[in-house]
Amino acid sequence: MRSRTDGMWWGTTIEAPDPSGLAKFYAELLGWHVGHEEPGTAIVAASPQGPFFVFQQADGYRAPVWPPVDGEQRPMMHLDFQVADLESAVAEAVALGAAVAEHQPQDNVRVMFDPAGHPFCLCFDQG
Repeated sequence: MRSRTDGMWWGTTIEAPDPSGLAKFYAELLGWHVGHEEPGTAIVAASPQGPFFVFQQADGYRAPVWPPVDGEQRPMMHLDFQVADLESAVAEAVALGAAVAEHQPQDNVRVMFDPAGHPFCLCFDQG
């Protein structure tokens, strides 16, 4: 957007059945901090200027199914994170509560599910 200037924050909002728990997961995974928490909302940020994730309570939340299945909740988006060591990044994510997806379409990418079932990818990319 042309009206944006340096120093303006940005982020994304993610629906979750447990915003606080999911915020803590991503804070640990990314080395960020939980910057704000109240009932139904938690914010994780890399710095005061962002980027940040807002996790908000979603009544009737249904985890997306991946790969997509007709008639089921489809993933609307996913997050990609570049990592230096794929195996250790997967092990760290699993230790924090993530799960490895059964279907893995690429050798240098691991599709994971966060504790709420949102897919995210750990990507080994040498640059």
